[in-house]
Amino acid sequence: MDALLELFRSNFYGIDFTIGGLTPLVVYGLYRSGRISRFSWILFWVGFGLGLTWEVPMSTLNEYSELHAVARFIRPLPTHFFVLILMHSFWDGGLFLLGVWLVHLLCRPPLFTRFRAGELVLLLVWGQASELWVELTSTFGEGWAYIPKSWNPSLFQFNGQDITLLPQLIWLAAPVVFYAIALRMPKERL
Repeated sequence: MDALLELFRSNFYGIDFTIGGLTPLVVYGLYRSGRISRFSWILFWVGFGLGLTWEVPMSTLNEYSELHAVARFIRPLPTHFFVLILMHSFWDGGLFLLGVWLVHLLCRPPLFTRFRAGELVLLLVWGQASELWVELTSTFGEGWAYIPKSWNPSLFQFNGQDITLLPQLIWLAAPVVFYAIALRMPKERL
């Protein structure tokens, strides 16, 4: 088990970036094969764009401002930080799309046609759970950890690293914006 854990840790960024890079390819394949609609394809890119709104500033601060850095790398990043921004934004798009799939699975049609609390609650719960999973996985894999600050307090520690409030707040606000955009999009359905 220790050998498997070390294999995961030593290849954490490779695994992280592979999943990020494969995400748009898988989503495109699903779209081209008719397994997801144009609506879902566009929602993936909406999620990607939303991800850029926090991935770019936070990664830029981490790279260029020790004083204002939001996170630190436990193991050095093996690439230029732009790769991290791009791959994590693809991850974000995929996570949003998984939230859409949960809505599709658990809510009655028609979906995303008007405000429905159940749809939004599912996106919010999924956002919180997936963000927490990402942070726990990162600290477990010795990738990165957020830095506690007065505006980003530690919620608890995991694997000797702080799990902080800011990422959870981002994934509390982002599903609301995502849902508002989805409601305003043309009504082609899942």
